[in-house]
Amino acid sequence: MRSRSGFHFQPIDAALLLMTVIWGSNFTLVKLAVRDIPELPFNGLRLLIASAAFLLALAAREGRQKLTGAEWRRIVELGVVGHFVYQLCFLGAVARTTVANNSLIFAFTPATVALLTAALGHERIPASRWVGALISLAGIYLVVGASGAAAGASRLGDLLSVGAMLCWTIYTVGARSLLETRSPLLVTGYSMTIGALLYLPVAWSGLRSLAWTEVRAAAWAALLASALLALFVAYVIWYTAVQKLGGSRTAVYSNITPLVAMVVAAIWLGEPLTLPKLAGAGAVIAGVAITKLERRDMPPPVEA
Repeated sequence: MRSRSGFHFQPIDAALLLMTVIWGSNFTLVKLAVRDIPELPFNGLRLLIASAAFLLALAAREGRQKLTGAEWRRIVELGVVGHFVYQLCFLGAVARTTVANNSLIFAFTPATVALLTAALGHERIPASRWVGALISLAGIYLVVGASGAAAGASRLGDLLSVGAMLCWTIYTVGARSLLETRSPLLVTGYSMTIGALLYLPVAWSGLRSLAWTEVRAAAWAALLASALLALFVAYVIWYTAVQKLGGSRTAVYSNITPLVAMVVAAIWLGEPLTLPKLAGAGAVIAGVAITKLERRDMPPPVEA
């Protein structure tokens, strides 16, 4: 849908909003689950569940796919950076810092994706997108900036979150060439399976020593929800949007994730939700809206 002002809203935008709800809630889901299941076995299990879901979906929808040597190399690279190293950093950050700090750091993803995309010549980044990103970042500071010294935060946790954010940036931009010829389901499913296989040796000791019968039902429910929603459904939405909209425009939606994260954490974890945070929420939403106000005659992305 497009208005005369240039604002346009497509079904993929609705899917991206759903994705932000899933990922915003996932911070709290993981924090609740790791109270019963240590981070390494927890993540090993959810990677296995999500990978199995991807492989089943691929078998049902696309059958057996033959990839070239170059495509397999890129898939392996994405698996190492976007699933193995990323998951080590992400779960380490969730366990060691607050939802506020973690989501604030991830809010810089649109800027890092846009910078890397522009540096590689993949897309021309219009001024409206930069303005919208800056306004959203200002709003994010209002939302969670005051939580920088919150109890439960740590410098190591914040550094791990930065590492995870940078891995996600490389993962998003690095998949562009594959997405020109391959489906988001295939790219994500194969790369996640490789990441899961690499992750299992790291998690094996924790899996062997886990007191399975002492894990509460709520923790198992959080594990399944995180695997099937945050790793399966949301990842498909993300890469479908990267394929259709480009990396920088897709990444802008990650600015909404901290808002969801703050609300869910306030309800389930008791993290405070203050008036400045509500004011910041308005700025974040305004910033995302501005990124949708692009001229109809804007030149198409540059092909590398």
